[in-house]
Amino acid sequence: MTIREQRENMEAEYLSPYASLSRNSEGREVWEEPCDIRTAYQRDRDRILHCKAFRRLKHKTQVFFIPEGDHYRTRLTHTLEVAQIARTIARALRLNEDLTEAIALGHDLGHTPFGHSGEAVLNRLSPFGFVHSEQSVRVVEVLEKNGRGLNLTREVRDGIRNHRTSGHPSTLEGAIVRISDKVAYINHDIDDAIRGKILEEKDIPEMYTKVLGHSVRERLDTIIHDIILNSMDCPEILMSPGMEDAVQGLRSWMFEHVYENEIPKAEEGRAQQLIVSLYRYYMDHIEELPEEYRLLMEQRGEARERIICDYIAGMSDGYAIDRFEELFVPKAWKIL
Repeated sequence: MTIREQRENMEAEYLSPYASLSRNSEGREVWEEPCDIRTAYQRDRDRILHCKAFRRLKHKTQVFFIPEGDHYRTRLTHTLEVAQIARTIARALRLNEDLTEAIALGHDLGHTPFGHSGEAVLNRLSPFGFVHSEQSVRVVEVLEKNGRGLNLTREVRDGIRNHRTSGHPSTLEGAIVRISDKVAYINHDIDDAIRGKILEEKDIPEMYTKVLGHSVRERLDTIIHDIILNSMDCPEILMSPGMEDAVQGLRSWMFEHVYENEIPKAEEGRAQQLIVSLYRYYMDHIEELPEEYRLLMEQRGEARERIICDYIAGMSDGYAIDRFEELFVPKAWKIL
């Protein structure tokens, strides 16, 4: 018996009846010989962790555009915090922690530079629309490995696709990531907003703090405990009604006082115009795209609009700025 088979037997013996067992995975688009050490979901987690799109997340905006300071969240640190929260919940509920972690690590792979501002402008520009959750699936199915994709299991891809608030994951592990994403960003965005002097802890309405707590640590502890207690031995991932109302209310308050605040929004217009300029330039100069993207057009018959969105969405904030400067900012003339 291989190590993988031993692990699969342990899952069957220990995990909840509602857990997604590795041995019961619906499999991959292209069949592969199973690993003798890792389960299918462990392999998926490792593939995501080692892919290029995952590494680029460290230079992509979470809320604040290119902040001056080492401690503001990036898209990568957000992803890691989601994974930590989701794993804690999955372990307590005896659900599949490996599947949960794989979905969490992959859920934002398709996010654009400059956060949701970048996503919004690409959605306006592209005739196909643009949603980062669908783009994350496109990354793992098509764009990674020079057009071969990562060949992940259907359960991981489903969880990535359905991690947004409007999503409906087919597994409880996916549902954990969906709720953990919201729990993570509400709390760490408050922390960053306090660090950026946009608000103070005392500014948060008491109607939310009396339910959730008076610090990031307290709120995380309160919400995670509530999810676990209300989801134990249950076919759903739930919060208690009062907790859910408080979380939703705090989220709405954050949109008004942080996400739409003039400080993080100050550079949004320029960031979006930068993306518009890059999109239009490559529409007129498709031959200047990197070869791997041009090959996707030739080999898969992909429309240039989609491929240009793929290229721009994959850029880090800094790389997008560098490309803009190279293409549009005049250079000083000098005699060599």
